[in-house]
Amino acid sequence: ADFNYGADEYDAEGNEEPKALPEGSETMPYIDESPTMSPQLSARSQESGDGVSPTPTDGLGTGGERDAGKGLEMRKLVLSGFLASEEIYINQLEALLLPMKPLKATATTSQPVLTLQQIETIFYKIQDIYEIHKEFYDSLCPKVQQWDSNVTMGHLFQKLASQLGVYKAFVDNYKIALETAEKCSQSNYQFQKISEELKVKGPKDSKESHTSVTMEALLYKPIDRVTRSTLVLHDLLKHTPADHPDYPLLQDALRISQNFLSSINEDIDPRRTAVTTPKGETRQLVKDGFLVELSEGSRKLRHVFLFTDVLLCAKLKKTAVGKHQQYDCKWYVPLADLVFPSPEESEHCPQVHVIPDHELEDMKMKISAIKCEVQKEKANKGQSRAIERLKKKMFENEFWLLLNSPAIPFRIHNRNGKSYLFLLSSDYERSEWREAIQKLQKKDLQAFVLSSVELQVLTGSCFKLRTVHNIPVTSNKDDDESPGLYGFLHVIVHSAKGFKQSANLYCTLEVDSFGYFVSKAKTRVFRDTTEPQWNEEFEIELEGSQSLRILCYEKCYDKTKLNKDNNEIVDKIMGKGQIQLDPQAVQTKNWHMDVIEMNGIKVEFSMKFTSRDMSLKRTPSKKQTGVFGVKISVVTKRERSKVPYIVRQCIEEVEKRGIEEVGIYRISGVATDIQALKAVFDANNKDILVMLSDMDINAIAGTLKLYFRELPEPLLTDRLYPAFMEGIALSDPAAKENCMMHLLRSLPDPNLITFLFLLEHLKRVAEKEPINKMSLHNLATVFGPTLLRPSEVESKGHLTLASDIWSHDVMAQVQVLLYYLQHPPISFTELKRNTLYFSTDV
Repeated sequence: ADFNYGADEYDAEGNEEPKALPEGSETMPYIDESPTMSPQLSARSQESGDGVSPTPTDGLGTGGERDAGKGLEMRKLVLSGFLASEEIYINQLEALLLPMKPLKATATTSQPVLTLQQIETIFYKIQDIYEIHKEFYDSLCPKVQQWDSNVTMGHLFQKLASQLGVYKAFVDNYKIALETAEKCSQSNYQFQKISEELKVKGPKDSKESHTSVTMEALLYKPIDRVTRSTLVLHDLLKHTPADHPDYPLLQDALRISQNFLSSINEDIDPRRTAVTTPKGETRQLVKDGFLVELSEGSRKLRHVFLFTDVLLCAKLKKTAVGKHQQYDCKWYVPLADLVFPSPEESEHCPQVHVIPDHELEDMKMKISAIKCEVQKEKANKGQSRAIERLKKKMFENEFWLLLNSPAIPFRIHNRNGKSYLFLLSSDYERSEWREAIQKLQKKDLQAFVLSSVELQVLTGSCFKLRTVHNIPVTSNKDDDESPGLYGFLHVIVHSAKGFKQSANLYCTLEVDSFGYFVSKAKTRVFRDTTEPQWNEEFEIELEGSQSLRILCYEKCYDKTKLNKDNNEIVDKIMGKGQIQLDPQAVQTKNWHMDVIEMNGIKVEFSMKFTSRDMSLKRTPSKKQTGVFGVKISVVTKRERSKVPYIVRQCIEEVEKRGIEEVGIYRISGVATDIQALKAVFDANNKDILVMLSDMDINAIAGTLKLYFRELPEPLLTDRLYPAFMEGIALSDPAAKENCMMHLLRSLPDPNLITFLFLLEHLKRVAEKEPINKMSLHNLATVFGPTLLRPSEVESKGHLTLASDIWSHDVMAQVQVLLYYLQHPPISFTELKRNTLYFSTDV
């Protein structure tokens, strides 16, 4: 199998464009847990005449398939393909069992070919595996042949998954079985002849009656099969409606299969990850991946390899075209010498240059815009050269983002001297690396120094052994891979169980975005408990996201544990878990409940998804009572105020106790708290002020945003929206100034006064940027679309691709607000006094 999809050759400083990998690069087969891999996993399976499963895994994720009919048709296709490969697999097992009976018969004679013990070892559990699959095939076949939309077969997959224990026994014995077969072949010519040419029956409708396969290749088949079954389960779930009776059964079968793969992955085919040291010892590759290292004050992309006894940091060398690629070792630390400095011990690190958020946001917008151009070129059957040029540009921008966005320090120290600092984008990765290293350090490890020859051999093996082949940027993906979800994910974190002792507990939520993970929400700390009940809802923006991660922490209140790298107290991770965001499962109007299991802890949560084009719509209210969804002029007239009471109170509360809160207006507030505040404001309850003073500040900030989002038309009005878009695009500063000020004058008085009131508040928030990390640009990104996004009637003509809207309209909406935020103070009376000079209508 060729795992080398996408840009493989990279230069750590980003100077070289990606190149494809040389053909024939060797990859050892292994069990893969990732459902996105090609089902054709084993390099050996191609040599051995194994027909590739016709499972149609490619190009399944297009938007028009969501209707049930198409989904059921796809189910049939997936099942038919799987059934065909299952038939091949049963024939392979049969071929393997064929010599077993005559071998057993001769074992008790005076001239045995093999002893009974050797036969038991080589053919261990093959008979059991054959019977399980034969029964499964015989039950599934009639269901697929007499297909109708109501057919159920989830129970068959669930039963198959529940029998995976047999495979565990087979896997544990696999290495000994191979070694025994090899020794017997060398010492017995008769057995060598048998094992070199086993005859496998061809499928019923195949022209080939038999193919010849070696015993070694056939013994590998069960290992390959578990992965294949897991991939098929993933595809079946993708095309099974959530309300279908099979859905929970398939989900359960997939969970069992994936857990099984995780549990045996470390033991599988050790030769895949083994390097023999010059002293003849075996060293395994345990983990590898791309990390950003802070080296000599600048960020460098490194490929880091964790072996059983050493951590090696490498960079891919530049090579001439056609030459075999090699890694260049930057440094290594034997695990016996590797320590993680505790926060208080770590020496002060060099100043990390942190890229401002607005620059990262700008780059995301640029990437989105290029993606749209690529899509347009493809739709118009554009030139492949133009598409390649755009993709190259996209790769460069994504590489920049990958290099510059991580900010979480991960320090590694060699007890004999030097420290190394990596920057990661997620605490999840940091804890994965730390846990993997600490697990290996529990073994009795010896310190050592590698000679230059040993280092050369080890570094040379990295290219062949690596499991992560390319930089995690979306431009490396195939066109038919899922582009991920764009829109809003609503997540309720309910509760957690499984803690051994009382602690102060909270959870954070992360989603992937532009190739790396970002933290999006955090529950409140539940104090002194073993069973926290958060029941908090969050709205998380997704930008092409495919996974959701939940991390569970114990809060540390000890001020001595301050990390010098980033001045933050390090809380202890109690558990972490990840789930794939399957569009089919998430894109229903109903809540979808799930559980993530992590180190014996179970976190219960629910989620539902709103696509971006749905979330762009305003929801005008028919009621004229309350304040939410009611025209601003109606509210101010009723209250006899210039600025609605809700706006004044929320702003006052934020300025009183939230102006220094990190991420104010960007961090999601708890949805249930926001709904409670909304109800109180709508009812004009006399307890508003008491409730506001007790409420979490992010919920108050969220209520203010929700008020503007639910206005029947945007604060800057539908009528003036096209003019705002044209005005911000003017290049002459004087013309732009005239136009933008004239547009403000054209707003109805309540809208204008409220807008100016909000503007001054946001400027005061931005003054605290060193503390709250909210720049004018950040605030414009949050509020621009909220204040300008047209209502549904107006925006009907604009809706095209979800990411299209994001990159063009939203960029302009952000720029409009940013223009006014960067403008010197604007006074209502001054504006109105100048009206006389500008009487032309917009």
